[in-house]
Amino acid sequence: MMAHPMMFPPLLKTVQDCLNMCEHMVTAMLGTPDIHARRRQILLLRDCATICVTMACYLARGSMFSKATAGLCAQICEICGNECARFPDQMSQMCSRICLNCAQECRAFAMMQG
Repeated sequence: MMAHPMMFPPLLKTVQDCLNMCEHMVTAMLGTPDIHARRRQILLLRDCATICVTMACYLARGSMFSKATAGLCAQICEICGNECARFPDQMSQMCSRICLNCAQECRAFAMMQG
């Protein structure tokens, strides 16, 4: 039986918040003087935003691929969060916390039975 999408509204919000933060960060990073030092960060932010879009869509429609996607989402968000944590600026630190929280929640969802 497929899960009803509204069974997971906190996770949906978490994924959407992560998506929004990563998209905002990419735009903000494009105007920084150290853009070349942030190349990896920008690429990971884009990957993180993209997997979060997919995850949000799968959750919203109750897709049978939600749990499998949640595992990948957790992996990408964790790597992105760790990369953002390397930069001392306030936005990167906030993004790191949001990404790592999303990773934790997606990982828990991916491991749920049923």
